[in-house]
Amino acid sequence: MDPEVMKSYLPLYRDALFLTMRIGWQGVLLALVLGLVCAAVLQLKLPFIRRIVAVYVELFRNTPLLVQLFFLYFALPRIGIRISAEVCGWVGLGLIGGAYMTETFRSGLDSIARIQTESAASLGMTRFQIFRYVVLPQAVASSIPGILANIIFLLKETSVFSTISLMDLMFTAKDLIGMYAKTLECLTLLVIFYLIMLLPVSVAGSIIERRLRYAEFGN
Repeated sequence: MDPEVMKSYLPLYRDALFLTMRIGWQGVLLALVLGLVCAAVLQLKLPFIRRIVAVYVELFRNTPLLVQLFFLYFALPRIGIRISAEVCGWVGLGLIGGAYMTETFRSGLDSIARIQTESAASLGMTRFQIFRYVVLPQAVASSIPGILANIIFLLKETSVFSTISLMDLMFTAKDLIGMYAKTLECLTLLVIFYLIMLLPVSVAGSIIERRLRYAEFGN
């Protein structure tokens, strides 16, 4: 292993890290919004809309992100819809993440005891107020472990962005290996930079979970 070679590659990996994190977190934000909206829709008594959401969830949970990215990047232009590789990346990540987040939020919503909503209704609160002030805060709190696990999963899935020519961390490593054959150095840097991206999220998730357990059980 040559430390000087690794040092010379650092600027390239730094730029790739910023790109990967930007697209990754854009996808995570889209996934959170989609997941919350779809989970709320599933709670409504609207069979047609619920079926649409159910089809979306099953479709995106049961197909790989790589296939979805290929469809967005290579298939859509065939019908006149062209989007950049970067937009394709965060949209694809957001769509698959939204399907997983939907199930996570739905579990949280289902955990709310019916007596709480009935009590809120008896106090004269509207359905929106009940959802906003009674159901949603508790559902989100109980969903935090699943949300954090999904976020880490989605950030790791950014490794497939290289297949649509995005200069992410994986693309940078493969490109440098192909040009200079410094496999050990390139892969070592790849592992380090993925740890830089993911380890803070994992640590923050552990801290949040501990605080939630402390708040719930008082010890």
